[in-house]
Order: sequence, then structure tokens, then C-alpha cells
Amino acid sequence: MHIKEPKEIRVVEGTSSETERKVISILKVLSESFEPLGSITIARELERYGIFLSERAVRYHLRITDERGYTQPLGRDGRMITPKGLEELKMALAPEQVGFILEKLEVLAFNTTFDPVKRTGKVPINTSLISKSDFPRALAAMRETFKAGLCVSELVATASEGEKLGSVVIPEGTVGLATVCSVVINGVLLKSGVPIESRFGGVLEIKDSRPRRFVAIISYAGTSLDPSEQYIRARMTTVTEAARTGNGKILANFREIPAPSRATVEEKMTALKEAGIGGIYALGNTSEPVCQIAVGLNRVGLVLLGGLNPIAAAAEAGIEVTSFGESGLLDFEQLNSVWKL
Repeated sequence: MHIKEPKEIRVVEGTSSETERKVISILKVLSESFEPLGSITIARELERYGIFLSERAVRYHLRITDERGYTQPLGRDGRMITPKGLEELKMALAPEQVGFILEKLEVLAFNTTFDPVKRTGKVPINTSLISKSDFPRALAAMRETFKAGLCVSELVATASEGEKLGSVVIPEGTVGLATVCSVVINGVLLKSGVPIESRFGGVLEIKDSRPRRFVAIISYAGTSLDPSEQYIRARMTTVTEAARTGNGKILANFREIPAPSRATVEEKMTALKEAGIGGIYALGNTSEPVCQIAVGLNRVGLVLLGGLNPIAAAAEAGIEVTSFGESGLLDFEQLNSVWKL
């Protein structure tokens, strides 16, 4: 994947702007790998972006990132970027990454290999970090959301400190929880020859367990941050209430497809549901608005449930959760029913 050279980097006291530029570039390289990288590989990747560092120089800068908690050494395998490193990267590159989320969705969909019929391949995930002491309470808070079906799937994965889910290394004292990301729909449809346009992430009002209207919208093309993460931080959801009463505000996403592909989408919906993955909350008709959102001529609108809805429910219960939307890919075989936790 092509990476743009950072245009603006915040300077940390005690270091030069040139050092900061190299540190952020190294974090960028690490953030796009699902596996640990060594200094030789990092040096080679940096050359593609116009930064030429010797292996020794890379090791020097990696010591800086280790000291700041941005990276975690994994022995001979190399290093992985930490949640703290991912957060720093987001802030450092925000000025140039308007539209970054849209690009991220497209790449993740392209790399999705899940086959709902064979039930094999890689699925996109979101990764959430919860303290060990809060994890049982968090699961209890999520239970009704999963039971009400306000999620992409009841299939999840967990990881302990030092392990990783997608591109996220689980920090000390926390449990990592992977939930299936709605981008799985994009990936499966793309592999079936259906082009899908991701328009925005939003907060959807539901009434009597039916989608009504979007009350907040963030266009993917106009943001550098995942919309669902922002809505959770802003406490804009009432997912638990929606699960209990059928009335509330949940996380959802809006997509569009060409009208002639509607039958194919319905077929894939059935196959996905049989494999334990839902996610499509509403499927419109040709050129008709969906949840008060207009669609183009000869287009069909889709409303997808947000993969982080269970996490929003935990946050509503006052539990501190750090989430990374679209955090990577996981083999379908590694997922298990949330009811087994």
C-alpha cells in the first residue's frame, strides 16, 4: 500500500523535528503490518517513502519508540506498534489524513478473504482493550446487545497481554476483544463482483426495533478518525436501551450498491447469516431513500450495523474501553461464540 510522507509532525520536547519525522515514519510502517517487523525490513520500507536510514539508525530510532511506549519488542521477530503508538500516529498525521478512513476501509475490504459458504478465510475485525478487572462486567453489559442482534456477529475472539489481535498488541493488565467489523460485508460483496460505496458512519435512531433515521453522520471521505470511535467517546449512543426496549440510538454505517446487484446481495446475505454473520440492517429499493438518506439513480442503499455496538454498550455502563476500528484481519477459525466466554 502506498504511504504518503508525513507533511506535518508535532515536535516533542528534547528531540529534533527531523528525529520526530523519522520516528513517525517508522510508526507508519509498523502500523500497516499485521506481523512484527525487524530493523532490516523497516529500513527497506522507509526507502519507498524517501527516507534512507541504515539498519543501525533504525535501531536507534526504535529505542526511542520503545522508551516512549510506542513500540513493543518481540524478540527476534522484531517489533509491533502498541495502542499508544497508534494513538500518537493518529494525532501526528491528522492534518494530512482527511479521507484516510475511506482508504483504510477499501484496503481492508480488498484483503478480506472470507468465504461464507466454506466458512474459511480472513475477516476484518475491531479490537477493544478492557482492563482485566472490568472484563467480566463489560461482558455482562454487552450481553443484551448481542442477544438483540444489534451487532455484526456473535462471534468474537479474545487475547491476553503481549498477544495481538489484528495490528494491535494487547498491553499489560488488559484483555483484548475482537468483534467482527462491518467491512466484512464490503469484502464478501467485492469478491462477488459487487462494487460497494462506503458513504458514512452514523448514529441511527431505531423505534420499535426498526431503523428510523440517522441523527448524526460523519462522511468517511472527510475524516481521519473512525466515526464509531468518536461517537462512543462522545457518549452519543443508547445501545443498551435499544437492545432492551427496541428504542434508542445505535452505531450504523451507510453503503450504496448498483441496483442490478441487489439479488446478488440478498444471496450473500443468506450465506453470511448461515455462517453466523449478519450486519445488514436495512436494504433499500432502487433509487429510494433509506432511513431518510437519499441514494443515487439506479442505486440501492444499505444500512450496516456497527461492529462496535457491543463496545458502546459497555461504555454506556461506565466501563473504560479503548477501541481501534478496522484494526486488521483474523482467521475465521479463531472466532468463537461470545456465549462461550
